[in-house]
Amino acid sequence: MKLGQLLFFDPILSGNRNISCATCHSPEHGTTDGLPLGIGEGGHGVGPKRSAGTGDDRIKKRIPRNAPALWNLGAKDIHTMFHDGRVHVADIYENGFNTPAQEWLPDGLDSVLAVQALFPMTSEFEMAGNPKENQVAGAVYDRIDNVWPILAKRVRVIPEYAQMFVAAYDDVESPLDINIVHIGNALAAFQATEFQSFDSPFDAYLAGEGNALSAVQKAGMDLFYGKAGCSACHSGPLFTDQEFHAITLPHFGPGRTRMWDPIVRDVGHMGVSDRLEDAYRFRTPSLRNVALTAPYGHNGAYATLEGIVRHHLDPAAGFAAWTPEKVTLPEVPWLASVDFVTLQDKQERARQAAAGDLEPVGLNDEEVAQIVAFLQALTGTDSIKGRLGRPHGVPSGLEVD
Repeated sequence: MKLGQLLFFDPILSGNRNISCATCHSPEHGTTDGLPLGIGEGGHGVGPKRSAGTGDDRIKKRIPRNAPALWNLGAKDIHTMFHDGRVHVADIYENGFNTPAQEWLPDGLDSVLAVQALFPMTSEFEMAGNPKENQVAGAVYDRIDNVWPILAKRVRVIPEYAQMFVAAYDDVESPLDINIVHIGNALAAFQATEFQSFDSPFDAYLAGEGNALSAVQKAGMDLFYGKAGCSACHSGPLFTDQEFHAITLPHFGPGRTRMWDPIVRDVGHMGVSDRLEDAYRFRTPSLRNVALTAPYGHNGAYATLEGIVRHHLDPAAGFAAWTPEKVTLPEVPWLASVDFVTLQDKQERARQAAAGDLEPVGLNDEEVAQIVAFLQALTGTDSIKGRLGRPHGVPSGLEVD
């Protein structure tokens, strides 16, 4: 776990050695970055105050989606990762997982969380950087699996890391045995333990502490599991069915536009499945610690819990009424002209509106407030402080965010 903690906070795994997993998944910001759309490679700082950089190193593009929270992703029932589900348990490539690496995913990864950990390292705008800047980014454009040996070598030549891997893994007898699978498994082991959270007031209530929830929270719980219908998708102990639903959130930012898309857009799970019926559908997020992980939606379209709850209750009305003023994007003047270009595309807006899965639910203001109060009761207590926390330094000697 200690090994994974150091790797999680170490920028050594990024192409330009300037951004770590913790930069966008900061424990101080609920394991997210507090931004609607993240600022990856080229940015400066952490959390909502992260800036877009300056000069030639400034960002070229916003991260297309909101940084997902990491709470309870090590749970054995978790089988799907990312907003669009592009990493999930499957045997289509005979390696246990369906991923962007397809048959080139290395064998031996312990979990879908370990698999997921490998992909931000290969993303130009997240951690890899521009192909002209470093060897890692250049390797991505050759073949995705060429990235991982480069990063593994960076780690194993650092004596402290080498000693820790030899001590931690039976199949690592010397530094030369360290590979990306060991790194992915170490990152997953840390995240699975550090960000495990099942000690909320709601959990205490289920355990028999009748006073763990206030009267307002109990009323919100009744609405959540009853009239409001929230539990139809946010089900089970993790508060997610891990399925894909279209809730008609407005599109802005660069999106995950595919090479054959004629316009800037984000078609969600359809980008993975290539099935038209999956257009604009995104994975149901867990609601554990949801009060800590604003803003909300796959693109952070709503700054508050109340805002996203109201949108769920009437997605069509929310979509029609949404304006750019509802989202606080970090100022990036050289991208401002394209940030909201899709909002002016009537045909794309019509396609998004037609894909909505949710029927309107009539709740009054008091009932909305009760649901919000219940969602706040899903916040952990001691667990949200973590187990190891943020290290003072990392073996690479690079700056810890």
